[in-house]
Amino acid sequence: MARKELQIVQSGERTNAAGKPVSNKILLSTSDSEYNSLRPHLEYVRLPNHLVLHEGGAKLELAYFPNRGLISLVVVMKDGRTAEAGVVGNEGFTGTPAVVGLSKDPLRAVVQVSGDGFRIKVGALRNTIGSTPHLQLILNRYAAIRSMQVAQTAACNRLHDIKQRLARWLLMTQDRVDSGALPITHDFLATMLGTDRPSVSLAAGGLQKKGIIEYTRGAVKIVNRKKLEDSACECYGVIRQYDGELGVS
Repeated sequence: MARKELQIVQSGERTNAAGKPVSNKILLSTSDSEYNSLRPHLEYVRLPNHLVLHEGGAKLELAYFPNRGLISLVVVMKDGRTAEAGVVGNEGFTGTPAVVGLSKDPLRAVVQVSGDGFRIKVGALRNTIGSTPHLQLILNRYAAIRSMQVAQTAACNRLHDIKQRLARWLLMTQDRVDSGALPITHDFLATMLGTDRPSVSLAAGGLQKKGIIEYTRGAVKIVNRKKLEDSACECYGVIRQYDGELGVS
């Protein structure tokens, strides 16, 4: 049996109670009646660059549904070292453990590209999905697919070199930000990829020499996406396939 596609309401047709327009694909995917149950609890928020939304291991208090921008999910070790686990754009939400009854999330959620969106208290979200089965199905499905992406990313971080991982990460980011110019620094890329700045600079320099990207202070511009895809490891194709299930690719 073919998978039933989600029907997406056009951006701008929905707002929160304060009249702020909704562009998050999950919030646009549920029925009018179920969205109206959630609507009073959605608080509009700006998401400035580098804002930490949740610390790994802390109790989940809020879930975020971004309209624009990009949120990175990272693992933070006791010595402060980090490694990426996934990214969230307007296709998804943060706080996935909350929808399956868990109270904590082991991942730090940090805004990597500034944007805006909506936040909701975890208690209100749980109370709402108890009476909105379609929304609960969408959130559970997103959580399951996100876990598959996290697993693939873990394998990628262990088995593939920094140039391949950088290419994959840039592609995943562009898929969600929908822009050729990504406002990110080498220092932040090093944090996401679990390596040092010189390694990122060397990998980025190699891609730049091939005419694939251009790096200016504080931004990376993708010049040739096809060549960037060729430079990425197989993990990008696998993760993009998962993204297709979410309507990202």
